[in-house]
Amino acid sequence: MLAAVVGLLILHLYKDFINPKNNPISTEMREAGSQIKQPIKNNTYVYSWPKCQQNMSAANVTNFTTLPDNIKNFLYYRHCRHFPMLLDLPDKCGGPDKSGDVFLLLVIKSSPVNYDRREVLRRTWAEEKLHNGVWIRRIFILGTTKSGYEKQRLNNLLEIEQLDYNDILQWDFSDTFYNLTLKQILFLEWMERNCPKVHFLLNGDDDIFANPSNMVEYLQSIKNNDGSKHLFAGHLIQNVGPIREPWSKYYIPVQVQESESYPPYCGGGGFILSGYTASVIYNMSKSIDILPIDDVFMGMCMAKAGLGPISHMGVKLVGLYLSSKTKDGYDPCYYREVLLVHRFLSAELFLMWRRIHDPNLKCDSSGKFLQQPPTVNYLWRWS
Repeated sequence: MLAAVVGLLILHLYKDFINPKNNPISTEMREAGSQIKQPIKNNTYVYSWPKCQQNMSAANVTNFTTLPDNIKNFLYYRHCRHFPMLLDLPDKCGGPDKSGDVFLLLVIKSSPVNYDRREVLRRTWAEEKLHNGVWIRRIFILGTTKSGYEKQRLNNLLEIEQLDYNDILQWDFSDTFYNLTLKQILFLEWMERNCPKVHFLLNGDDDIFANPSNMVEYLQSIKNNDGSKHLFAGHLIQNVGPIREPWSKYYIPVQVQESESYPPYCGGGGFILSGYTASVIYNMSKSIDILPIDDVFMGMCMAKAGLGPISHMGVKLVGLYLSSKTKDGYDPCYYREVLLVHRFLSAELFLMWRRIHDPNLKCDSSGKFLQQPPTVNYLWRWS
């Protein structure tokens, strides 16, 4: 049943995609200039780098030949931090000097093949809008996938999306799990250049359900922090270290990191940080060897600066923790109150967004339907 719903939703989105006249959001973005600020049309910043060369000396590390191929490849190219931009948005925030007009920048990690996810997010929680007197903006960050004609077709798709929505940043690197940290570094570098005065950011995956309006209200409630001071909040993970089992998606051998411990960090599915902290992380990243686990790498950068993350109970990366097993885990009343939940299929997300905005929705105002999970030290990762 769910597969059928997903298929119908994707077909519906595709019809809109090939016919912009049927796309209400695209039409609104083009016509409602008084409601949503449109990016200034300047020439794209030319940022080209020579192709990064393989570091053959990486093969000299102990027991290199016993490592899985993806780890070998990571070590060969670990030093590579600069790649040409294929799609740029130098004026997304109105230019560096006016980027302070953006209160919350939604930075969404996506992959070229995930068109259906991006389209659903544009129609739901990632809509660019004015809320409580401040602007919410959206950016998807991507590399490249596939090869040959298939790679070119996916790049062409992103070019069309860019024409319609002005929300794509793409670099010419392989968009894989082990390059998520590279993607974060490239974005932070771009932000320093183009959006240095943004107040706050949501950094998350393209399969999360989020409530940016709730985030704005939370951030506006913080005393004496307009984004110019440290903030990094999410699902806190601490007292853990590298997973040494080669079968794990999160496998980190001693050849990549010798230490048996990680600093505190927030799970990478989604977290909120200030513009100040984003700048600190970028500057610290320049002197830290890249670790392929991007959320841990963020924690390392903060630790080097003497900073740390905090827990926010509104960030649910392992689902909701309900006070009773008899409660419906997909009751929209639960999702109306959170900041973000990981993870959702596109059809589920689309439906939930409609349900939480149903004017006839009646919810218990006692606030007792959700509880904070017991305090634990997470010794595992989720896939």
